[in-house]
Amino acid sequence: MIAITGKTKLVGLLGQPVNHSLSPIMHNAAYEEMGLDWCYLAFPCDKKNIENVTTALRNVDCKGLNVTIPHKQEVLKSCNKLTKIANDIQAVNTLIPEKNNQWIGANTDVEGFLVPLKSHNLMNKNVVVIGCGGSARAVVMGLNCLNVKNITIIGRNENSLDIFVKNMKNLLSENDISIEAINNRDINITSHIEEADLIINTTPIGMNNLDTEKNNIPLGNQIWDNLSNKTILYDLIYTPRPTNWLKLGKKKNCFTIDGLDMLVEQGALSIKLWSGFSNVPTQIMKSSAEKHLIV
Repeated sequence: MIAITGKTKLVGLLGQPVNHSLSPIMHNAAYEEMGLDWCYLAFPCDKKNIENVTTALRNVDCKGLNVTIPHKQEVLKSCNKLTKIANDIQAVNTLIPEKNNQWIGANTDVEGFLVPLKSHNLMNKNVVVIGCGGSARAVVMGLNCLNVKNITIIGRNENSLDIFVKNMKNLLSENDISIEAINNRDINITSHIEEADLIINTTPIGMNNLDTEKNNIPLGNQIWDNLSNKTILYDLIYTPRPTNWLKLGKKKNCFTIDGLDMLVEQGALSIKLWSGFSNVPTQIMKSSAEKHLIV
C-alpha cells in the first residue's frame, strides 16, 4: 500500500450506510496499481448534512466523490453543473471537481449496469424493476439501450411511483417501450413476475442480511413461488454474495447476477472522470473486492 503523506489527495464515498461498502477496497487497489497518490474513504452522511459535507470536502480539494443510497437525488442540490445523462435521469453518483470550489454531477451507474447484460439478448423482452429511487432511474435508462418491450416498476409509494414513471416516459418517448407503475400494496403482481424475462432489485432490501429472514427478500418470499426458470434475476446488492433473493433464484434454476460487476465498472468510470486516465485496472478492482468478500 502506498504510504499516506501530506501530499496524498482525498477521494471518497457519501451514503448512509456505507460501512458495508467495498468501494474503498477496490479504489485504493486501483490507485496503487496506477501510481496515484490518492486515498479513498467512505463517509457516512445524513441527508440533512449533504450540502455542508460536499462543500467542506470540495474546500479541502477532495479530488472526487461517489454517492450511493439514499443520496443520489438529494445531492443534485450540491452540483453547479450536471452531465447530460445525470440531468436526464436526475440522479448523480459521481461528483467531479469544478472551478471555484464547485462540483459537476455525473452518473456512471447506467454504463456500469449494462456490463453484465452484454451477453443477453433482451430485445422485446419484459422487465420488472423493483424500486423507484436514484439507482432505478439509471437502470431504466440502461434498459432503454437494450430495446426491451415492457418495463414494470414495482413499489409501495404511489406518489413516488407516479413521478418516476412520468419522468421516465418523457425520457423514453422516442422509443416504443411500454412503462407502467404497479403499487404492490394494492395490485396483485403475480402475473408480472410470471411473465418477466428480467427482474432487477434496485432497493437495499437484503443488504448484509441485517433484516429478519422474512423481510430480507424483495416483495417477500411468497411471490417468488411464481418465478419462471427462464427469468434472469439481477440484484444491485453485492453483499452478501449471493443475497438470499439470488439464492432463491438459483433454487428455481434462474440465471442470477449480483451487483459486483456494476460496482466495479461504475467505479472505474468515476476514476477516469477524476484522473483523466483512460486505462483503469478493473480486474484488479474486482479481484480485490472478491478477496474481501471471501474474508
